Amino acid sequence: MATETLHSRGTGQWIDSSDGQHWWFDAGSVALDFAYTGGDLTTPEGETVHDARELNEWFAERFPEVAPTAGDREFTDARTLREAIGRLARQASRGESLSPDLVDVVNLFAATPDIPPVLAGGARQAGRSSARPHQALGTIARDAVRLFGPAAGGRIRECSAEDCEYVYLDTSRSGNRRWCSMQRCGNRAKVRAHRARAAAN
Repeated sequence: MATETLHSRGTGQWIDSSDGQHWWFDAGSVALDFAYTGGDLTTPEGETVHDARELNEWFAERFPEVAPTAGDREFTDARTLREAIGRLARQASRGESLSPDLVDVVNLFAATPDIPPVLAGGARQAGRSSARPHQALGTIARDAVRLFGPAAGGRIRECSAEDCEYVYLDTSRSGNRRWCSMQRCGNRAKVRAHRARAAAN
């Protein structure tokens, strides 16, 4: 399936919602996960990466080969990229045309060096022993290029719950994922449906 090529690394992260819930959200793509470190794609509410130190910590979880050397400049660039990805994701989920200026931001970062793939088992170390933070941004941007290109096949969706606007890449085999998380909105929908049936009876 084409969507399976969009995330070679693990995806998903814990979210603390404004309603006090702590839940696991798998956005289906590293680029989308990164966008959600800035909040809910429209506001900073729920932001989890506020500065360079937290950016280094997030990179360490996703890209252990990246040296924790991000500073203010790298964080500023990271914030620019994640905001562009977040806004593009919202547009794509609603079938809107992608803003050219946001596309330019993603393309700019995607044109920079990314983290090169490495085949384990060799006797020699090729190149740098660790990658730089900007290479992680390049890798994320290239994932975003695939995410918003034809490879995603229109599977960037918005949660079906009326009170939720979380966006995800539907990587399910059947392509019928409806909820941001079964633990959160899926469970709420089941409870509402159960109550409606009980009231009808």
